[in-house]
Amino acid sequence: MEQNLVFTSGVDAAYIHIPFCRRRCYYCDFPIFVIGDRLRGETSGTMHQYLESLCQEITNAPINGECLNTIFFGGGTPSLLSVDQLQQILATLDRRFGICPGAEISMEIDPGTFDLEHLFGYRRAGINRISLGVQAFQPELLQACGRSHNLADIFTAVEMIRQVGVPEFSIDLISGLPHQTLEIWQNSLEQAVAIAPTHISIYDLTIEPGTAFGRYYQPGDRPLPNDETTVSMYRMAQHILTGAGYEHYEISNYARLGHQCRHNRVYWQNRPYYGFGMGAASYVGGKRFTRPRKTQEYYQWVKDGCAINCEVTPGDEVLLDTLMLGLRLAEGVSLQMLQEQFGEEKIQQIQKIFLPYIEKGWVQIVGDSLKLSDPEGFLFSNVILSALFKEFD
Repeated sequence: MEQNLVFTSGVDAAYIHIPFCRRRCYYCDFPIFVIGDRLRGETSGTMHQYLESLCQEITNAPINGECLNTIFFGGGTPSLLSVDQLQQILATLDRRFGICPGAEISMEIDPGTFDLEHLFGYRRAGINRISLGVQAFQPELLQACGRSHNLADIFTAVEMIRQVGVPEFSIDLISGLPHQTLEIWQNSLEQAVAIAPTHISIYDLTIEPGTAFGRYYQPGDRPLPNDETTVSMYRMAQHILTGAGYEHYEISNYARLGHQCRHNRVYWQNRPYYGFGMGAASYVGGKRFTRPRKTQEYYQWVKDGCAINCEVTPGDEVLLDTLMLGLRLAEGVSLQMLQEQFGEEKIQQIQKIFLPYIEKGWVQIVGDSLKLSDPEGFLFSNVILSALFKEFD
């Protein structure tokens, strides 16, 4: 049944999708639009057209009365935006919802897609957290991934970030890349630690159908590292980064004390959030909805008034989502919260399912927390969650 979504109280996070990239990386299956190496927000009519629809979608969104405490610009490559375009989006969000004092406003940026003037402009507009898409520190791996930047671009970007003084700075790395060895991976980790960002995200390569890598490789086949090597990469990252003073607070994320990503915690705690832009997902009022992934379909959807067709999420699905997301966090999930929300019977059922993994040491109950051990529980999280989903299905 088609309906306009009514936002309930408590929504204070917004994700903004900026779908433009210079080229498509070989592992990427995100909804993006390639504009080439010469265009960016200041010169691209396509980007200007998209911004008009994006801001119209935000303006059309029902108001729930909560100011935004976190805003995340993802993509795509948000650092292709002009400063004026970024200010336009933030002003539209502020008019519609309000932006809380002290809000975390994050922006994904790619090396080689901005200059110092852009970075100072983003900072003045309100960006206080930057996530730099490094992915690898080896020129041959950057080329093998189809990245648009080179090694020099990475260090130039880091120096500019230091000059601007952005208070929260994260680096993204990918493990399990073609031709990546443990020695190469160790080198990337050590270079990331030497840069000393406040936050580091480690993502294991996933071969997605329809991507270039999906055409080139089958999971487990050379030149991809085998499972044993990727497990060793995960353990190595945990050892090196925690040894360097980073807290392993989520399966794929490490942070200095007090520097966790507030926006991403909204997802992991299964709290509601707005999503705006092509392919963006939202979770509001117990309902999940994803916008059209193709540009013209998204434009038409906005033109037609942003009607949303979604169903209320069933109770067991909410429980599974809460566990699947919450167990990604090192602190796990509160048993008291689960009992209050889903009942004592469900808690007993969950504990029975997890008993074999508790005996293995992969799942732990510590005080009020149900959590996965680090690193073994995190490493085998898919096995643990598969058993959970099988039981509830």
